[in-house]
Amino acid sequence: MLLGEALRFSIEALRANKIRTFLTALGLVIGNASIILVVTISLTSRDYILEQISGVGSNLIIAYFETGTREAATVDADFLKLADVEAVRQQLGPRIRAATGVIANYDSILVAGQPRDVLILGTDEYYAGVRNLVRLAGRSLVASDVSLRQRVALLTERLANRMFGSQAAAVGETVKVFGLEFTVVGTFREKVESFGLSELARETILIPITVMLYFTPHERIEPMYVQAREAAEVEEVTQQVRRIIEARHRRGANYYVGNLTAILNAAKNIALILTIVLILIATIAMVISGIGIMNIMLVTVTERTREIGIRRAIGARARDIQQQFLTEAVLISLSGGLVGILLGVSIPLVARRLVDGLEISFSWVSVWMAFGVSFAVGVIFGLLPANRAARLNPSEALRYE
Repeated sequence: MLLGEALRFSIEALRANKIRTFLTALGLVIGNASIILVVTISLTSRDYILEQISGVGSNLIIAYFETGTREAATVDADFLKLADVEAVRQQLGPRIRAATGVIANYDSILVAGQPRDVLILGTDEYYAGVRNLVRLAGRSLVASDVSLRQRVALLTERLANRMFGSQAAAVGETVKVFGLEFTVVGTFREKVESFGLSELARETILIPITVMLYFTPHERIEPMYVQAREAAEVEEVTQQVRRIIEARHRRGANYYVGNLTAILNAAKNIALILTIVLILIATIAMVISGIGIMNIMLVTVTERTREIGIRRAIGARARDIQQQFLTEAVLISLSGGLVGILLGVSIPLVARRLVDGLEISFSWVSVWMAFGVSFAVGVIFGLLPANRAARLNPSEALRYE
């Protein structure tokens, strides 16, 4: 029997039992759609997590003094200073893009007619780039602001809106910080929402760090940020930053010097585990669907025993019978698989159109994998019914009622 004839006979047989064929293929529809959606969800989740982490700052190293129990005078000497930031810049040189520090304090600011404590951060011209801050209006701090101790300030998006109504309106206005008037030169926001887990709050004012020194009893950089030039050098630069800091302070002072690599690796591992678990679930669904195909084909062989006998009597070989029933099983599997693939591809595309800003990572490998699994399920679970049909005795099949 030619393959074309096997396909034609198989299609006619399947059309004769449309509902049964549809219900049998339904498991493959669900299984294949699940495989594609599982891979898509996993990739999208992984990319979103990595984007959120890298949005804090790429190749970022964080350092700060971990508070101990020593007396205040000794602890003050242990704090990271501007001199430590400058030492990192000089000693690491071309291996880093920038090093910056933050000094934090609070002041009572009049917001919407009501006094409230607002976070004031003193920093420099490198901070916005290292922390991936998004400038909304005006400009960022520049080197001359820091060196000349200019009374300029940047406001977070929320604070600018509450104080002046909009981002553009805030630029050029003045705010009173620590009793002095500062000119607002720009507004900004974090690239990704840190939900208060970073040194930035939703209502924050940035001023030059050289000006902040006048209003803080202790010079305390917390944290220091160092941005490595290459991702591959983050671990080594982290160790060098640690050595520089420890060499400049008393032995026994405890400093945290770390990076986001561990978090990035954890996110990748979580995504991998999620993918494996979900694929196992989808595989179980595919196996169950294959068992369903095998059961239905076994029933079909029993129902068509007399047909098989007639075909064997007019010259059909056992191989021809096997080929036809195997073709039917593969057709059921592939038809369900193709519908499942279309469903699995269309759902992410529709979601992308309906939700603004939604980025979905799609893998064509998952499509080919789903198609290959569908074909394999049809062949593997169709072999037993096809072999049983091929082994039927022609004379006994003709007498079957």
